[in-house]
Amino acid sequence: MLEDVDALNAYLESTCDAESELLQRINRETYLRETMPHMLSGHFQGRVLAMLAKLVRPKRILEIGTFTGYATLCLAEGLDHKGELHTIDVNEELEERVQGYFDASPFREHITYHIGDAAEIIPTIDGDFDLVFIDADKKSNLYYFETLISRVSKGGLLLIDNVLWKGKVLASAPDNQTKMIIELNETLAADSRVEKLILPIRDGLFALRKK
Repeated sequence: MLEDVDALNAYLESTCDAESELLQRINRETYLRETMPHMLSGHFQGRVLAMLAKLVRPKRILEIGTFTGYATLCLAEGLDHKGELHTIDVNEELEERVQGYFDASPFREHITYHIGDAAEIIPTIDGDFDLVFIDADKKSNLYYFETLISRVSKGGLLLIDNVLWKGKVLASAPDNQTKMIIELNETLAADSRVEKLILPIRDGLFALRKK
């Protein structure tokens, strides 16, 4: 079964646009140097994020959870030519390397990289957002959503990663962390402020469009 999944992923990657040289480098170096490289969005999901961003054509993007910057650069592909992207991560040990990736990209003048607690940093960033991508500590997902929904423009998009939780959301006796994901999904499914659907991509991507 795992072989089938790997084969399907390879097929999906073969039928979408190729990674840029910089994204290939980030992918490779993440798997060589990080202890949890699976946190990387990866080729196919990266193309999905880029496509969604290009459809929205956001002037302002907020990303919570930078990791090694792969998804950041994919989202930046859809920015308005005068747009800006704010990305927040708590891991200061990655700061120098990730900033180097951003500096090597065509979007270096559009990306502001914040290091610290997102709950403290978000209020210091003025203005609304056209696209928000939440991919950080899962226990805070609902907090981030509730904090930011009023700051997303009408027709704007919120994306939340890892909402299928390796399929554990279907478990008959879910563990506590899975229960948090289930509660999040149920809360979002009942929220009338947004149109919503879960894209079954990798570990599940919740796409929510503000009405």
